[in-house]
Amino acid sequence: MTPRRRSEGGYTLVELMVVIIVLGLLATGVYVTWEAVVPRTKLNTAVRELAAALQETRSDAISRGVPFSVEYFFEAEGERPRGYRVVTPFRAGGVGGLANSTEARFAKAPKALPDNIEFQSITVNGQIYTKGSCEVRFDARGSATDHTIVLVQQPYRNNIFTIEVQALTGLIQFHSGEFARELPEDADFE
Repeated sequence: MTPRRRSEGGYTLVELMVVIIVLGLLATGVYVTWEAVVPRTKLNTAVRELAAALQETRSDAISRGVPFSVEYFFEAEGERPRGYRVVTPFRAGGVGGLANSTEARFAKAPKALPDNIEFQSITVNGQIYTKGSCEVRFDARGSATDHTIVLVQQPYRNNIFTIEVQALTGLIQFHSGEFARELPEDADFE
């Protein structure tokens, strides 16, 4: 009697199941990683766009020798989206020249924040805003209203980024997470 030989050309069911399980685990890991990376990218893009608008506003104020403003809106209202817009010192309606009043200034089209990105808070000269709207100013010397903008991404509450605009220089700094600069004390100047 000759012993039976096992076929050498195939895989067993157990081997195939192990391969399928390993591929499933790898796919799950890739999906989880992708879900973590893509939202962070959207937040970073929103931060860069806002910072670019602030830098452009500061540059316009310096080059034209007149103050410009940026308005922030926590909620959408009518046709205006939740986001921000630049307000120039020039008259609206394409007439030219400087506006005589705040209401007569030309405001650029509002820039909407992405759907899942929102302002968590905006601190302007020490006052914290969490709803409504607020306005900051960039003057002709390059200085600005001291303010920080905290952006958060929903539903990922840990995706937070802070943009800080320094008052004296108008320069912009970025901080991952929520950031608040500590005020100097008298002892710091001794």
